[in-house]
Amino acid sequence: MSLATTTDAAFAADVLSSETPVLVEFTASWCPPCKMVAPVLEQIADEESGRLAVIALDVDENPGIAREYQVMSMPTMALFIGGDVVTTMVGAKPRAAIMRALEPHLPAA
Repeated sequence: MSLATTTDAAFAADVLSSETPVLVEFTASWCPPCKMVAPVLEQIADEESGRLAVIALDVDENPGIAREYQVMSMPTMALFIGGDVVTTMVGAKPRAAIMRALEPHLPAA
């Protein structure tokens, strides 16, 4: 399974208007750490599907949103709740570290 994706045009509907917290991975096809973290994010998307959506945004194909959120490094993962960024992580991280950063912001399981 691969992650859901969004675009500059669909970002407001897919992320900002979401009732569910959304973890956005700002990624690029040329980024080796992005390829390393992708399976981890897919696993999180599957396991946390009731409380969290995980969406990838290719910064080369969609530079507007990346510029708006001042994304400078890939991968950057930003957790959006109610249209606002509540936490950000930069770089490939293991599942435990990602969940540790997300857990305080997610609804109870």
